[in-house]
Amino acid sequence: MEPRLKAAILIVSDTASQDPASDKTAGALTPILTQEGKWEPPAIRIVPDNVFQIQQAVCEWADGEDWYNLILLSGGTGFAVKDNTPEAVTPLIHRHAPGLVHGMIAASLKVTPFAMMARPVAGVRDKSLIITLPGSPKGAMENLEAVVKLLPHACIQSAGANSRTLHAGGVKKLENEAGVSSGNNHHHNHHHHHHGHGHAMPKAHTTQSEKPQSNDPSAGPNRRYRSSPYPMLSVEEALRTISEQTPAPTVIEAPVNTSIVGSVLAEDVYAAEMVPAYRASIVDGYAIIAPNPDDANATTKGVFPVASITHANIGGSLEPLQPGTIARITTGAPLPPNANAVVMVEDTVLASSTPDGTEEATVEILADDIEPGENVREPGSDVTLGSKILARGDLISPAGGEIGLLAATGTRTVKVFKKPRVGVLSTGDELVEHNDPRKLVGGQIRDSNRPSLLSCLTSWGFETVDLGIARDTPSSELEQALRDSLRGVGRASSSVDVIITTGGVSMGELDLLKPTIERTLGGTIHFGRVSMKPGKPTTFATVPFKESIPGSPSAQQERKSKLIFSLPGNPASALVTLNLFVLPSLHKLSGLGESSQGIAAKPWMAPQLGLPRVAVVLTHHFPLDPKRTEYHRAVVTGSRSDGRLYATSTGAEGVGQRSSRVGSIARANALVVLRPGRGVGIKGEIVEALMMGPVYGSDTRIIC
Repeated sequence: MEPRLKAAILIVSDTASQDPASDKTAGALTPILTQEGKWEPPAIRIVPDNVFQIQQAVCEWADGEDWYNLILLSGGTGFAVKDNTPEAVTPLIHRHAPGLVHGMIAASLKVTPFAMMARPVAGVRDKSLIITLPGSPKGAMENLEAVVKLLPHACIQSAGANSRTLHAGGVKKLENEAGVSSGNNHHHNHHHHHHGHGHAMPKAHTTQSEKPQSNDPSAGPNRRYRSSPYPMLSVEEALRTISEQTPAPTVIEAPVNTSIVGSVLAEDVYAAEMVPAYRASIVDGYAIIAPNPDDANATTKGVFPVASITHANIGGSLEPLQPGTIARITTGAPLPPNANAVVMVEDTVLASSTPDGTEEATVEILADDIEPGENVREPGSDVTLGSKILARGDLISPAGGEIGLLAATGTRTVKVFKKPRVGVLSTGDELVEHNDPRKLVGGQIRDSNRPSLLSCLTSWGFETVDLGIARDTPSSELEQALRDSLRGVGRASSSVDVIITTGGVSMGELDLLKPTIERTLGGTIHFGRVSMKPGKPTTFATVPFKESIPGSPSAQQERKSKLIFSLPGNPASALVTLNLFVLPSLHKLSGLGESSQGIAAKPWMAPQLGLPRVAVVLTHHFPLDPKRTEYHRAVVTGSRSDGRLYATSTGAEGVGQRSSRVGSIARANALVVLRPGRGVGIKGEIVEALMMGPVYGSDTRIIC
């Protein structure tokens, strides 16, 4: 017996959120699902007509490890002012399902013409199918009954089932399994007839043998590809590929000093010494022998001779403190033997001095209730000997806490993951060094990509190598620059782990990076196009390489794979794709994500890898691309009045801005993720954003 699918029902209603007993819709929908025999009893939740709470509930059901196959929302789909369910759900959907919407409306139109007033939404988020239904029990039931037999098939596909296996046997077999028939649904037949014959389908005007079939630079323009031969990957597929091809981090042993700041521990670290190593004072004052508090006559008040002075830097053994005497002591200093408490200097007065007036002779203690152990730090009270103080996967942060803890426990060396060395190469005949004093001529442009990328990489804490500019002509110059970078000669004084190039990844005659990597260096291009905006031609490759063993030039180590990220030449595109694709790979090479807290289900999306992801509110309409996910440069501001994050485009009000504009990246501290769609992202919607920098604070409440 096949496992049953998981469903959830979200009731959107101000009234029902205050009085759950008033809701009748969940009870009406549940039998429709359970009678099919393919669904578990659904989870049910009620939220008010609030966009944020609707989105929060949907994301909890769709994004967690215990995700639901089907999420039904009932209510808030009409034209009333508070009917916000479509606006809340639409930005959460990754792939829309207009066919289900058509089927529900067609079924409702048989009952009432007012069905045209409905605003249903259907689509897939990650693996979950999301459908909105009317708020009335009758309308919700009619809509669900119209599509319920098709939902198991849709959910199985959304969960990642092999489409070829799923469709083996043809449409008739699927209809029989679902218990539906094309002959019983006039609208279904008409729909397919309309699309099959009413519209002209795209038709190729050349045969396969007539198309250019070469990416060889020497093949000439008449035989070179004129459209990309690489399949278009989604951003998530590209990130998964990068994660799979990024090698495991290398472990090295390093001294405990500032050189390991930004490194990730490759081992659990245990305290070699306890902290403190002795009974220490936590205040400046006087060490005393405090009496037992159970003694009715016990008191610490009185005048006492100062027998000794104890400083934190004193060496050697200390003389035991004798009853009736006290010892001057500083913060952090060890207590002399027999002493069991410390009186703060503020609770004392000077009684007398030595004859020469340079030292205290006697001191009066004013407090009469000092107990044993007061103002004393016991040995090992901060860190016990042999206790685990840091774990594998912990980051040595610039704040200094980890370095201080290692130093305090006497740890001299630790094993860390080696941070990758990154080389940046610009390509193109048109490029001129940014600091070249000569005036630009013809089609020359200044190379802004290399300084920009190097600056970003340095701010992330990675060692960088400026590999300069490689000309497109002759083609051998690009090959030589890449080989030198791998070998660690020329501008790269030692071999780099990752090469980042910009330019030369489109379909022009002089866009030679992909053919050079594949044909000349024997590399593998894992993807050459990504469905995103900007950055569509982003390319990721690995190149096999054997490094020479130091001191033995003729001997070579085992073959390794070096990573090459070929980013677009446009400056805005290059920075966006650097943040989106290169940073997660560098983080993985550095050991981030190696902790037990890493997400096993989606390691390429682990929170430690890449830019932090947050939810932001749009302060104005953002244009949407109908086909590609856009990573829109924005300024994210944190409101001190309501604590929410607000995103504003760096373009002219965010409307009509080209995704590749150079100026759009200058002030941006975030990339707002805009899923494909028609029209605009609505002002006030909550969407995902990737933070590239610190959040700006604002005292002004932003009204959306």
